[in-house]
Amino acid sequence: MANTHHKEHPKYMNIFWWLAGLTVVEVGVAIPEYAMVLKAILLIGLACAKAALVANYFMHLKFEKRTLTLIVITPFLICVFLVFMLMPDLTSDTRHEGIAKPATEVVDTSH
Repeated sequence: MANTHHKEHPKYMNIFWWLAGLTVVEVGVAIPEYAMVLKAILLIGLACAKAALVANYFMHLKFEKRTLTLIVITPFLICVFLVFMLMPDLTSDTRHEGIAKPATEVVDTSH
């Protein structure tokens, strides 16, 4: 008896057109001048969507077990966690408190 269980494979041209469309949107987001944080969030979100499409369909992760998906998602979550935990150190000026600034001295060299 033949095995009739058949995994549905995606139509790769559909995925290609989605990736092309997301790339056009990325270029459209990158060109105008507006808040850098908003632009970065939008570009990162679009890049993650494209990476998910590539991973799911071209790397066939959509057809793999749940464990493999967890292995892929775990480093991403750790990276996001570390970025948000380190943000206060990058944005605050408190790291310079208690450090005396060097005195600037003007030397007259017009003699």
